[in-house]
Amino acid sequence: MCRWVSWMAVMAMATNAQATEIIAHRGASYEAPENTVAALKLAWKQSADASEFDCMLSKDGKIVVIHDFDTKRTAGLDRKVIDQTLAELRTLDAGKWKSADYLHEKIPTLKEMLDVVPAGKRLFIEIKCGVEIMPEFLRVLKERDLPPEKTAVISFHYNVVAAVKKARPDIKAYWIVSLRSAKGKEPPTAEDLIAKAKAANLDGLDLSASPILDAAFAKKVRDAALGLYVWTVNDAAEARRLVGIGVDGITTDRPGWLREQLDKKP
Repeated sequence: MCRWVSWMAVMAMATNAQATEIIAHRGASYEAPENTVAALKLAWKQSADASEFDCMLSKDGKIVVIHDFDTKRTAGLDRKVIDQTLAELRTLDAGKWKSADYLHEKIPTLKEMLDVVPAGKRLFIEIKCGVEIMPEFLRVLKERDLPPEKTAVISFHYNVVAAVKKARPDIKAYWIVSLRSAKGKEPPTAEDLIAKAKAANLDGLDLSASPILDAAFAKKVRDAALGLYVWTVNDAAEARRLVGIGVDGITTDRPGWLREQLDKKP
């Protein structure tokens, strides 16, 4: 009987692993320069189910894909993104900091990233700035006209995901929240997060990997009919734990490697 129960547990884990979305963090950013077309294409080659990337506005109101609010770290120019036009941003090299193999890789636009989504894959578009991005964001989505299921939106800004859901209820929207304690404050409870997500008709939560996110926490989110995603996991043991508690997706810098680890027998 014990062997049978153990075997059933192994089979359940394997089934859960296959059902859990593997989401590339800023593309396959462990090997390729983050938030570039090259990183996104590599994520697809590594069989990621989806990819996340970051968006904000340029000086002339165009949506560009970059994480930091300045271009120093990834493109060598210590200047704010919002103070540069799209044309200026496109003169920068966003690849050479990572590897000589990626010389001349450009800071992409949202449209360029939308243009390289294969069948069966989807994007988690993180909006880094505020609601001022909404008119241009909605325009680009309408122009590109991808099926709604291909473009989920995520943001740390509650008002942003709420605005997206109000404007485009057909698009999935997830609120990003850190479960780490900050400046003496207690981390948010599952009940608090669920209530706020429900109030804005959001589709779920995108939470930082943390011991706080245990089986009981995950069950509360699932029982509320909300999606549950976790970032950023590059540890196989932690990924297996999260699969075991039933998260819907795991964001990682190493999508191909993590899938291989999860596919291995425990």
